[in-house]
Amino acid sequence: MSRIVFLVTFVLACIPCLAWAENWPRFMGADGTGISTQKGIPTAWSEGNLAWNIELPGEGHSAPIIWENALFLTSAEDKGTLRHLLCLDATTGAEKWRRSIGMNESGKHLKSSWASSTPVTDGKLVYVAFADQEKFLVNAYDFKGELTWRRDVGDFESQHNLGASLMLFEDMLIVPNEQDGPSSMLALDKTTGATRWRTLCDIAKVSYSTPFVIANASGKPQLICASQAMGIMSLDPRTGIRNWASGPFPLRTVASPVYGNGLLIASCGQGGRYGVSQIAVDASGKLDENGLPKRIWERKKLIPYVPTPIAYEGHLYEWSDEGIVSCVDLKNGEDIWSKRIGGNYSGSPLCIDGKLYCVSEKGDVVVIKASPTYEMLGSTPLGDSSHSTPAVANGRAYFRTFRRLICLPAKP
Repeated sequence: MSRIVFLVTFVLACIPCLAWAENWPRFMGADGTGISTQKGIPTAWSEGNLAWNIELPGEGHSAPIIWENALFLTSAEDKGTLRHLLCLDATTGAEKWRRSIGMNESGKHLKSSWASSTPVTDGKLVYVAFADQEKFLVNAYDFKGELTWRRDVGDFESQHNLGASLMLFEDMLIVPNEQDGPSSMLALDKTTGATRWRTLCDIAKVSYSTPFVIANASGKPQLICASQAMGIMSLDPRTGIRNWASGPFPLRTVASPVYGNGLLIASCGQGGRYGVSQIAVDASGKLDENGLPKRIWERKKLIPYVPTPIAYEGHLYEWSDEGIVSCVDLKNGEDIWSKRIGGNYSGSPLCIDGKLYCVSEKGDVVVIKASPTYEMLGSTPLGDSSHSTPAVANGRAYFRTFRRLICLPAKP
């Protein structure tokens, strides 16, 4: 009996730890959906509620990634001539190590940075990409900061600088390499950096969206990408062979594609202000007589251009660049509600325990209930401008501003 009592007590003691054991290894979380089940993150707070608030070297817009107690993010100084990968203690914010790379001075968009691409990790290595006009470097480090391998995949021509983020699939690192010159989707061996496959992409205005992987009804994985030249595109992530493409968008893509209710949704826009077209296509892989996926619906207003939407519980939550939030029925693309909350937004929202968290360019964290009934839950200033997407892992939320990183713990 005493053994049983001890075992039950031990299991019950472990439950809170298990509930918080959620890593955040890439942009928009492990599966790229931006959804977390983490409970207890406040919807409004004061400075005294923060675990820490630290200054970063240089500035950047990449999101933090977290694996257990290691947090990684990038920054840049001196007009991009010095780029950093930082490893911080995720609990205390203390710097564990820093690896810096010298690059050539290069141009960028007013709303971009020289550290906008988010790293990715598998818990063993952390992968980071930096680019200037002459080179596009992909580096792999172990968790002690030792360089495991480095690849220069060629020059990089873009008026905005590098914006799309890396992702992992099985034993491969997926590198989006769309630019003003020859463009491709590239898969590298994640252990050695050797090329596994390269698929050439049609060229229009450069895409800055980050791909993700889904499985269709047969269980076959699809690598889903979005660009102006091809619209929504599906590749076999193991070979790079193109399955299908929906057809071109009228303008460039920046927001990443999303998946919900059997649909793939992506949008395009212009000028860092608003989206002009958003389509939803059947994700099953079934194609019509023209080799195209079935288009289920299209929207032409209240569409985000830069922020990536959230698909959650049968609804699509659109957080527009100009501060209009909409709840959309995923089945038909029709608005359920739209509210102007004010501010401008260049980061994407996260859905944490059924609540949407998004940081304005001014640096206000606005929280809205992810529900078919609109409800504003809170707004808290961070004290610095931000174009970044939050992260959440292991009982803590992280908000990155231009020059600071802020940690907000969950309530017990």
